[in-house]
Amino acid sequence: MKFLKNYSFFLCAFLLITNISFAQENEIPTREKYELVEMQGTITEINKETRDITIIGSKGELHTFTASEDVERFDEIEVGEVITFDFYKYIKAEFRQPTEEEKAEPLVILAEAGKAGMDTEPGAAIGAVFKAVVTIQTINLQFMFVSIQGPNGNYSTIQMEDKELIKKLHVGQVVILTYGEAIAVKLTKVED
Repeated sequence: MKFLKNYSFFLCAFLLITNISFAQENEIPTREKYELVEMQGTITEINKETRDITIIGSKGELHTFTASEDVERFDEIEVGEVITFDFYKYIKAEFRQPTEEEKAEPLVILAEAGKAGMDTEPGAAIGAVFKAVVTIQTINLQFMFVSIQGPNGNYSTIQMEDKELIKKLHVGQVVILTYGEAIAVKLTKVED
């Protein structure tokens, strides 16, 4: 009987140590990135009420953005058209399970958006910063990007530089993402 107690103790200790070392090996450190993104893509969805536009790029990357009220001729754009736009994006990714508070409120505005001044080109600079519980939807190893879906169904594509990091990710993985973007939305149509 004493042997079984000792055996149980050592088995529990072994499993605990194994789980701790396994968790440490699979733990991915927080990553931050700030970049200028220049995109051209085909419009796949337009929500006229919220002014959200989803595009798919030539490599399959997805992105949803909101066109400001300053965008001219917004009502003229249609699904299937090819457009170009540039924007700055800040991303901080925490590869961990969400807390109970984050699960209850999966999208939090950390800083409100600001409008661009009159001296900027048509379009508006949107500078809101969000913290969201997002899910990885696609991983493209060939072109080194990951597409995520936010709690409101919006998509964003993150260009990756770290080959070892992208190999550790998997579809369906939950990531806590702090995300900010400044969009100069011109909605330039690409002529055939």
